[in-house]
Amino acid sequence: MNTVGASTGAGAMKRRLGVSDAVVIGLGSMIGAGIFAALGPAADAAGSGLLLALGLAAVVAYCNATSSARLAALYPQSGGTYIYGRERLGDFWGYQAGWAFVVGKTASCAAMALTVGAYLWPSQTHAVAVAAVVALTAVNYAGVQKSALLTRVIVAVVLAVLAAVAVTALTSAGADTARLDIGSDATVGGILQAAGLLFFAFAGYARIATLGEEVRDPARTIPRAIPIALGITLAVYTLVAVAVLTVLGPAGLANASAPLSDAVRAAGADWLVPVVRVGGAVAALGSLLALILGVSRTTLAMARDRHLPHTLAAVHPRFGVPHHAELAVGTVVALLAATTDVRGAIGFSSFGVLAYYAIANASAWTLTPEEGRPNRLVPIIGLAGCAALAFALPLSTIVSGTAVLILGAAVYGLRKARSDNSRH
Repeated sequence: MNTVGASTGAGAMKRRLGVSDAVVIGLGSMIGAGIFAALGPAADAAGSGLLLALGLAAVVAYCNATSSARLAALYPQSGGTYIYGRERLGDFWGYQAGWAFVVGKTASCAAMALTVGAYLWPSQTHAVAVAAVVALTAVNYAGVQKSALLTRVIVAVVLAVLAAVAVTALTSAGADTARLDIGSDATVGGILQAAGLLFFAFAGYARIATLGEEVRDPARTIPRAIPIALGITLAVYTLVAVAVLTVLGPAGLANASAPLSDAVRAAGADWLVPVVRVGGAVAALGSLLALILGVSRTTLAMARDRHLPHTLAAVHPRFGVPHHAELAVGTVVALLAATTDVRGAIGFSSFGVLAYYAIANASAWTLTPEEGRPNRLVPIIGLAGCAALAFALPLSTIVSGTAVLILGAAVYGLRKARSDNSRH
C-alpha cells in the first residue's frame, strides 16, 4: 500500500501537523466567506426550504470528505483528486479533475473578491474586488504565505463575528421563529439548487485532504480531522442561518447583498454593522489568499505534467513561488471580478468543484477493503449527490460549466494526439 507517496526523498515536506492542527486548517478553509456570501443566493432558490438545503449540502460534503480522506491516506501527496483520479481511473480522469478544480476554484476566487467588495464598499463592489485580487496576488508572488497563526487569528475573528450576529439576531425584538416554517414556496428543484450553491460554503474541507505530505500519521489523522471540522462548520452555519432567517425571513434574505450585515441592521443593532462588514471582508480576504495559493499550485502541477502550457511551471529563483502560474491566475480572477456578479461566480464555482468531487467519489469506489475503502454507500451517495446538485444549478451555469469541461477534454485529446504522433 502506498502510504509514503511523495513524502520521502529529496524535496519532501515535513510531517508536523496533528489532528487539532488539521482541524483548524479545515475550519480556516470552510468557516469564512462562504457563509457571508452564499446564504442570499441560496435563499433566493430555496425560499423557506433553506435549512433543508443546508442539511443536504452537508450530507454531500460529508460523503465527498470521507471519500477524499480515504484516498488522501492512501496517496499522501499534494494534488488531491488530480492524483487520485489518475491513479484509480486513468490519466484522463485525473486531468479532468485538475481542470475542474482550477476552473471552479478560479471562480471561487472571484466570488471571494466580490464578497470583500460587497461588505467593505457596496457601491464600488467590482473596483474593491479587483484591488483585493491585485494586492493578494502581489503578496503571494513575494512568497508571503498565510501562516498557521494567521489562519487561527482569522478563524477566531470570524467565529466571534458569527457568534455576535447569531446572538444579536436571536435575542432581538424583531426575531420571529414563524419565519423558519417551511411553506409551499419550497420545491424539490429549488432546494437542490440551493444545496448546490450552499455547497460552496463547505468546499474548504479538501484543504485537509491535500495536506497528505504535511500531517503526522496521515492514515489516522486525515480521516479523523475531516468529520470533526465538517461537524463544527455545519453547527455554526445552521446557527447563523436560523438566526438570520428569524429576522429577515426567506424573502428578505434572498434580496440581501450582504446578508449578515442586513440581519444585524434588521435586528436593530446598527452599531454592529461595521464590525460585521469588517468580519466579512477579513473572512473573504483570508479565503481569497488561500484560494489563489491553491489554484496556482494545482496549475503548477498540471503544467509540469504538460497538461497546461509548460511556462506556467516556472518557479521564481528568488521567491521560490510558481510566479507565472500566480500571475496568470491573478489576471483571470481580476477579469472575472470586474465582470461577473457574486451569484454567478458562486454557481460556476460550485459546478466545477462538484465535478471534481464526483471524480473523487468514483475513485473511492475502486478502493479495496485492504486500501481503506469507505462504506459502499458513501461514494455512491457522494457521486449521485454531486451530479444532482450540479445539474440543479441555474441553467446558464450548467451550460457554461459543461462547455468548460468539454473544452478541457478537447485540449487533453489534442495534446494526447500530438504526443502520440511525435512518438511514431
